[in-house]
Order: sequence, then structure tokens, then C-alpha cells
Amino acid sequence: MVPAAVSANERESPDSRGACATSLGQGGAQVSKNRTMDKHKVKRQRLDRICDGIRPPILNGPMPVRPLVALLDGRDCTVEMPILKDVATVAFCDAQSTQEIHEKVLSEAVGALMYHTISLSREDLEKFKALRIIIRIGSGYDNIDIKSAAELGIAVCNVPSSSVEETADSTLCHILNLYRRVTWLHQAMREGNRASSVEQIREVAGGAARIRGETLGIIGLGRVGQAVALRAKAFGFTVIFYDPYLSDGVERSLGLQRMGTLQELLMHSDCITLHCSLNEHNHHLINDFTIKQMRQGCFLVNTARGGLVDEKALAQALKDGRIRGAALDVHESEPFSFSQGSLKDAPNLICTPHTAWYSEHASIEAREEAAKEVRRAIAGPIPDCLRNCVNKEYLMAAAQWSGMESVHPELNGGAAAGYRFPPGVVGVAASGHPATVEALVAASHPLIPTVSHTPSPGQTTKPDPDREIPTDQ
Repeated sequence: MVPAAVSANERESPDSRGACATSLGQGGAQVSKNRTMDKHKVKRQRLDRICDGIRPPILNGPMPVRPLVALLDGRDCTVEMPILKDVATVAFCDAQSTQEIHEKVLSEAVGALMYHTISLSREDLEKFKALRIIIRIGSGYDNIDIKSAAELGIAVCNVPSSSVEETADSTLCHILNLYRRVTWLHQAMREGNRASSVEQIREVAGGAARIRGETLGIIGLGRVGQAVALRAKAFGFTVIFYDPYLSDGVERSLGLQRMGTLQELLMHSDCITLHCSLNEHNHHLINDFTIKQMRQGCFLVNTARGGLVDEKALAQALKDGRIRGAALDVHESEPFSFSQGSLKDAPNLICTPHTAWYSEHASIEAREEAAKEVRRAIAGPIPDCLRNCVNKEYLMAAAQWSGMESVHPELNGGAAAGYRFPPGVVGVAASGHPATVEALVAASHPLIPTVSHTPSPGQTTKPDPDREIPTDQ
């Protein structure tokens, strides 16, 4: 990890949980110091309940001036800075775990941006003393305990739309590769195999199959699932899907065939592709039992989440020929290595390094949308101002928050007093040692309206606010 800089002219400030000015209600009036004793007593009793292990969300009014926002697992803030520079101080941590995050960020950060290379369990979340908003730069959020975040008064948002096209295109590439065996043919030529006669072509291209008339089974018909379905139809696939949480009639609008059960989809598919989220209910959805329900010689593609597939069972199925070939962009353990794990000697397997989501355009778009979501959170109120809050139901269901008319300033995200960071982007490493920070874009960035978030049904078990997960960053 590269140590990052802390400003040399940082100023000391009270603890971020200390007093701050809080806007209350539509009028934005501050908590008055001359309230009657009875009202003060009622408020204090309410605060005592809140303080019992829970930090309340900011339900009314903006955050204090220039809150601290930290990029947890990266150090490039050039896209986010133009959007946030006039409302927040942006820091980067370049951390792989919360143990590597500097105490200043843990104590003072009100917002956090993150990719998929760091995980936040309840224990991790409790280390943050002022955190109110987490933005997952991407669609999947299985690396965040969203329920615990809600119980701690932290809203969690994602960016569900930026990589839909890229992930769908990558999925089709994998499917076509399995059917037309392009990867294996390329390897054969690199190894010096020359196929000139029909017999030699038949030998080197054995297993290549016609696509038209084949049945593609999609598990989870959310954003990416639907995009894959439309692309697959153009290649001549008969497309079926299983998604118990999708509204009736969508299959007719898309010209698809709906399966009533997962078993029914497995039995009727020549190729299966996964496009559902990962949670405790569908971990190892593809396992030894479900593999035995598939057609003999079925193909399998996974560009969603590695934990959906039991890799040990998949390896055995590939060796036995029960599954003819598989293409995985995501893996149970990442970064993936062919030399380790149960898939190291599995035949007819294509693996890519969790890149199906990526294009330069999609990456920039996701970061821009994440920064805009942070900006909305700073303006407040949370969670109503947010467009892609994935734990809003948990936040609103917390009994401690129901009926609250105001939030005491001492609990409102911290730091009316100035943060110990100057305006702009700074790096904060666990060591606190200085390092060079690259020059950042200084130009202002317009806030472009975005489409409101609509939950996407791609989950195969328990529904959640956004079930579709392109293998995003």
C-alpha cells in the first residue's frame, strides 16, 4: 500500500461526534438552547434510546459544511473531485481492509466511496464514527452488510446502470466462445497445429456447435439479464428464464418464455447464464445437486458473482463431461489464479479476471454517478434524497427512528467544527506518512440528471432492493 498525504497545515478539531449545527424541518431552524425543561427532557429521553448502540440517520436538513468523503479502496479521485470539490473534502485511502484506513477517516468521514476490493462487515462499519452514506461504485453490494449499516444509521447506495451493456456484451462473447470454440482454436494455432484437411479441421474444431435453435436459460431477468436476452435472440437462441420476483407480463413484452421453477429451467436449457445477486440464500446456487438437474452437455456462463457457483462441483462436472464447457468472469476467490483452487485442472474452461463490466466509458460513468449520489446525500435529507439506496427499507423500519421530528446536533454525522483536511483531495493512509498526490481536475462539473432507480428483479430467492448485479467493478 502506498502511503498517502495528510495536509501539513491540518488544524485540530473536536471529535467528529461533537456538536454541530443541524437544519431541522423545512424551515431549517436550529435546535434552540432556550427550550423548556419538559421538552428538553423528552428530547433527552429520545436521544438516550438512540445512543444505545445506534447512530441515527440524518432525516432532515443538510450535513455540515465541507464534510469529509473518502475513497476507501482506491487513490484516483480525478473524476469525483470536480463534482464534489465545492461541497466536500475528498480523501483517498488505497486500503484493502479497514485496518489500513487512517484513524482520521474512521473518525471523521461522513461519506465513503468503494469498489469491490474491500469488504465492510458490521465489525468494520462500527469502526466509522461519523459515517452516514456508503456508495458502491458499481452494482453489486454483497461486500457490504447493508442491514447492519442501516442499524448503524448508514445508507448504502449503488450504481446499477453504468455497466449493463458491457456486461451483457461480455456475456454474449463468452456464450459465443463456448459454442464456436474460438479460444481453443486460437490456442491450437499458437501451439503450431495446422488444420488444412477436413479431417484436421474436424479434429481441432471438434465440439463447435450451431447456435440457432439452441435454448439459452437465464437465471435472473434484471437489467443485464434482459440485455442478454435481447442480444441472444438476435443470434437465434430460444430464450427462457427463471425469476420468481419478476412481474407477470414482462416475458410477453420481451418475447421470452418463463419457467415456473429453477429445476424446469435447468432441465430445458442448452446453455445457462447467471444474472442474479449473491446473498445468503443463493450462495452456491449451482452445486452438485443442481448440476445433476441440467441437461447432459450443458454450457454454463457466470458474469454475476463467483459465490453463485460451487467451483469444486463445477470442476468435477467438467471432468465428467456433464457440463460441456464453462466461462467464468467471477470466482469464489479473487483475484483468481489457475494454479490454485479446484478449477486448476478443469477442462473446457474459460476464465477472465472480473472484467465483464469494464469499459473506460462505463468506469467514468459509474464514478460520476457515485459522486452525484454523495452530493445528494450531503444536501439531504437521507434517505429520501437518494436515488439508489439499497437498504432504504431497513433504514425506515428501524423502530428507533420512527416518529422522530428532529435529530440532536451532537449525533448528526459529526463535525460542525472544521475537518482536519483542506479543501480538495488528500490521501490518508494508515501510516499517515506523506506521499505525492497527483494533480486533479479543477474545472467544475455540471450535475446531470439521472434516471430514478427502479429495483431490478434478478434474485432467485429473497428479494432485495436491487437484485441485478453485472460483474461490476
